Amino acid sequence: MGGWNEKANRLWQVTRRECGRLVGRPLYLFCMVVAPLFCYVFFTTLMDSGLPKNLPAGVVDMDGTATSRQLARNLDAFQTTAIVARYANIADARVAMQKGEIYGFFYIPKGLSEMAQSQRQPTVSFYNNYSYLIAGSLLFRDMKMMSELASASATRGALYAKGATEGQAMGFLQPIVIDTHPLNNPWLNYSVYLCNTVIPGILMLLIFMVTVYAIGVEIKERTAREWLRMSGNSIYVALAGKLLPHTVIFFVMGAFYNVYLYGFLHFPCNSGILPMLLATLCLVLASQCCGVVMIGTLPTLRLGLSFASLWGVISFSISGFTYPVMAMHPTLQALSNLFPLRHYFLIYVDQALNGYSMAYSWPNYLALLVFMTLPFVVIHRLKRALIYYKYIP
Repeated sequence: MGGWNEKANRLWQVTRRECGRLVGRPLYLFCMVVAPLFCYVFFTTLMDSGLPKNLPAGVVDMDGTATSRQLARNLDAFQTTAIVARYANIADARVAMQKGEIYGFFYIPKGLSEMAQSQRQPTVSFYNNYSYLIAGSLLFRDMKMMSELASASATRGALYAKGATEGQAMGFLQPIVIDTHPLNNPWLNYSVYLCNTVIPGILMLLIFMVTVYAIGVEIKERTAREWLRMSGNSIYVALAGKLLPHTVIFFVMGAFYNVYLYGFLHFPCNSGILPMLLATLCLVLASQCCGVVMIGTLPTLRLGLSFASLWGVISFSISGFTYPVMAMHPTLQALSNLFPLRHYFLIYVDQALNGYSMAYSWPNYLALLVFMTLPFVVIHRLKRALIYYKYIP
């Protein structure tokens, strides 16, 4: 009993010491509170409309008829497209697109109306700037739909002229009616897809770097031995006491973004907020343990921070929320399991979007628990670094 009391007392002393260091260094306040809050507000307000609207586009109308003007007006009526200029020729429209004034333009050739009425298959063209992937994709969708609607309208007019009824004409134009129902995010809100993973990913990256910095700065400033002596030369007590205040602060910030996203912004959370809070706690602990591994593997502040930033940034690309993991090379599919954000993302999909039972996500919870055991691999190397390592600027 006396041994446990002594360890608890030493743990409390180390925790108090770390709280003093947190308060005494504004860098901690910025990285643990200010930066996460800024990112929460920045990303949610950046995409507060859900989808980009009124993307600037142009029209090159070489036909100049009522039909071509109606095409341009119909295209402008789409929610994501705004016709901001009409150009005399393709060269002028291309220059405007190269200058970034428009994201694309719709080309209506001369004689469109006459050729459509005589069923001679006129051709309309549209050009999109795919340097801006989202803008180019959305404009392509609207222009392609407008072209298909114009084609259907011309065909319907020809069928009416031949005596077809409306039912016969529509049966010819659309023999199979497609009824689509987007699941889990029926609004097709980009913010729902991105913010729920970008925000935890940024928090994870900050945890990596703060954990590495908190330990690495002890080595750099030659205070590591003092820290270790205060813990009774127990590396376990030293790490637990140092990281406990970090865990509390980061979990509070994680709980805040959960309440903000699911409670205030009303993002889909079909399983309730408690599973997401548990997943957030697991992500925080797994990220801290990864940070310990990083500084334990490379016990130099600059190398440890480089390791943390590299691993954190790669997480955004390989977690699967922007590009599906199943479409990656098999080697990358296997490597994706080495990133905590990947498992958090899968838990989010199962719990918040699909509303499955937590039992369906047990492999991902187990993976995050495995991340929490990784410091045992480098714990003795880290202790030697705290005692014997001489920092080289």
